[in-house]
Amino acid sequence: MSGLLIAGTTSDAGKSLVTAGICRWFARRGVRVAPFKAQNMSNNSMVCADGAEIGRAQWLQARAARVEPEAAMNPVLLKPGSDRRSHVIALGKPYGTLEAGEYATGRAGLAEIAFDTFAELRQRFDLVVCEGAGSPAEINLRSGDYVNMGLARRFSLPVLVVGDIDRGGVLAAMFGTLALLSAEDQALVAGWLVNKFRGDVGLLQPGLNSLEKVTGRPVLGVLPWLDRVWIDSEDALAAAGWRHEAAQRGLRVAVVRFPRASNATDVDALAAEPGVTVSLTADPDTVAAADLVVLPGSRATVDDLKWLRDRGLADAVTARAAAGRPVLGICGGYQMLAESIEDDVESGAGLVAGLGLLPTRVTFAREKVLGRPTGEWRGHRVDAYEIHHGSAGPADAESFLDGCRVGSVWGTTWHGALENDGFRRAWLAEAAAQAGVEWQAAEDAPGFADLREDMLERLADAIQSEVDTGMLMALAEAGAPGGLPFVPPGAP
Repeated sequence: MSGLLIAGTTSDAGKSLVTAGICRWFARRGVRVAPFKAQNMSNNSMVCADGAEIGRAQWLQARAARVEPEAAMNPVLLKPGSDRRSHVIALGKPYGTLEAGEYATGRAGLAEIAFDTFAELRQRFDLVVCEGAGSPAEINLRSGDYVNMGLARRFSLPVLVVGDIDRGGVLAAMFGTLALLSAEDQALVAGWLVNKFRGDVGLLQPGLNSLEKVTGRPVLGVLPWLDRVWIDSEDALAAAGWRHEAAQRGLRVAVVRFPRASNATDVDALAAEPGVTVSLTADPDTVAAADLVVLPGSRATVDDLKWLRDRGLADAVTARAAAGRPVLGICGGYQMLAESIEDDVESGAGLVAGLGLLPTRVTFAREKVLGRPTGEWRGHRVDAYEIHHGSAGPADAESFLDGCRVGSVWGTTWHGALENDGFRRAWLAEAAAQAGVEWQAAEDAPGFADLREDMLERLADAIQSEVDTGMLMALAEAGAPGGLPFVPPGAP
């Protein structure tokens, strides 16, 4: 075995979760498998045990593969700081910035890092399951590509293309993806996977037969729509997953939708808690009406704070604090609650007034803090991770997970704290009491780690039952078959 690349007709076609499911399926069979994404663009990241920062999706895929997540699994991570600039993480550490105009031309050095890392990773594992990015048919970027067909060509990897049928037009998207590739790239596209299907597959079969006929490639399977498969999304805010019906009125949580939200996966655990409804919002009235408001992390704290003020959301948050109604700030959201922010690093704005709801001052440093802290709150153990340039100074207030608390306003630098079941439920009960809501944790509710593990098992079950796993194994062992037909017109 060597490697396999899972590409997609579009972003959010389901590549990340399909890759996770395939990793778990191979791991079940005793294959030493590792995930890999040469370049990920996401503000949702995770700190590994070795101190490296990688994309959250690759961390999840490593868990699916039952191996320890490491920097090699996501050698290049781009974290958008604005519409035209991304901060680059290479091999888990800050590397610099990449401007939009440099995207196609300024990545040669990053490509070599990714290629060298893949070559090293496959020496240590039986199989490396790679995830592509966006679509391989983004031919305007093909010359500098090293995550889709550039990676596949370099290492002769067979490619499976995933299409999201829930969007509509999936058969045309699959055919068009192939038809826009060069003959050399097409020779590695070995088959199709349809994702997120609802209904009778028999009604779809004539279309699948036609796709196989006109492309000369088989459809390896049709994966069903899987409810509540959304934890650890690569997207900044996985709103589609936050559909949990609360018993009776429940506890209503509003998460502010920052333009540059970061590590919004922090609130996945809230959305999975019975009796809690979570919504994303940029509406001051929704912030005012919610029982609990969360200001999540941000990759552009000062800019998102200005946006918070411009939208009238800052006034709504301040009014909540004055009324003793709970507000939680996490990392960048915590920084916004401070008295002041001095930032000559991320935004270059210098000294900026915060919301003044917590008695601390934030200073940004060029050295990024990456860590896996542990602690406790009222007897409940908390394991977390931290990723930040801005650090809050000492506060004359009650300590709270390396942050502080004043009345109903809580702030912490720690990501992932809410994934700790005992802490989450105890803290939610206190926040509910502050909001005047009768809420308590369900005694039979599963833990968050159990929900994640169940999701991975369900993904692997779907691969087992709905995919031609014999063909999947053959591709992993022998690569793309020879003689696959060229579909015109090909790349211009």
